Amino acid sequence: MKYESSGGYQVIDIRELIETVNRIVQNHHLGTPGSYRRWGWGKNGKDRDLGTNAYGCADAANILYSVGSFPEKRVEREGFIASLRSFQDPSTGIFKDKGDRSHHELHTTAHCVAALELFDARPKHPIRAVSGLKSKSGLESFLDGLDWKQNPWIASHKGAGLFSAMVLCNEVSGPWQDWYFDWFWKEADPETGFWRKGCADISGAGLSAPLFHHMAGTFHYLFVHEYAHRPLRYPEKMIDACLALYRDRAHGIPIPLSDGSADRNPTVSILGREIGFSEIDWVYCMNRSRRQSCHRFEETDRILKEFAGDYLKYLMEAVDTEHNDRFNDLHWLFGTVCALAELQQALPGFIKTDKPLKLVLDRRPFI
Repeated sequence: MKYESSGGYQVIDIRELIETVNRIVQNHHLGTPGSYRRWGWGKNGKDRDLGTNAYGCADAANILYSVGSFPEKRVEREGFIASLRSFQDPSTGIFKDKGDRSHHELHTTAHCVAALELFDARPKHPIRAVSGLKSKSGLESFLDGLDWKQNPWIASHKGAGLFSAMVLCNEVSGPWQDWYFDWFWKEADPETGFWRKGCADISGAGLSAPLFHHMAGTFHYLFVHEYAHRPLRYPEKMIDACLALYRDRAHGIPIPLSDGSADRNPTVSILGREIGFSEIDWVYCMNRSRRQSCHRFEETDRILKEFAGDYLKYLMEAVDTEHNDRFNDLHWLFGTVCALAELQQALPGFIKTDKPLKLVLDRRPFI
């Protein structure tokens, strides 16, 4: 790992890593402008679609925007728009990816709509499938009905996906957004700062999903709040909870199944040893909550630097970027790029790139 000294402090140079990211994205290009596959290769025979797909196209756009390689030519931009729009079902307005079975259709829809926004474009058709949620009662019933206790991580794809898709498509009014945020203000948990109140079991008795799952679910609602410039009710409690999760990281994070069902032998990952979204979830919650509170500020700064140094060392020295399956999956790679962008922003001068990394969430919601 390359270190430099600048003004008396340490700088970590990740320019070669960003060059590798750019190369991987180009390796997923299928020749036609805007057409990308998600995966680098097949696995287990026939379970991967190596043709153009929604997550391949959306995440290629997201990554290129993040690393400063966003397409400038009109033909490329129009190709991306056409590719992304092609995944929408005209009758329902829902976006579908036949090659992905790990995300709810609201996640796919919001993900594609958010990618289109990078090109100042929108879907061709309204999102008719969720028109019943435009009323206050419909919205509140939807939020109340999400599984906040056992599957908050997976459920947040729906709760944040609904807001992101509807708002970016201009399908809801200002009052609808007020109803949404009023619900979240009332339901903020005074013990953890996460959502939903009373749903995270911090006693250790296992009465709810692990606390990391509640944080990862909260992340999706937090980026919606950040987009709309809405305040957090208990930012200091969120800081405390994120620090506690960092101290406990060696025990690992049980990864939930995509359908939210129970897994008696769950896959476990370690924070900072993952190609994916766990790192951006934690870094974002830590960094954005400390923007709204000076609570334990010096400690959070020290921990973020400690985490960044360890995480970057892992990415640049331990990961075989040419052969690692997740590093060559554009969706998981995008999550890692997001974490790098947020860390660079949280720690000025600590991470060196030729162009400043841009977090797509600072432009619009949803990842």
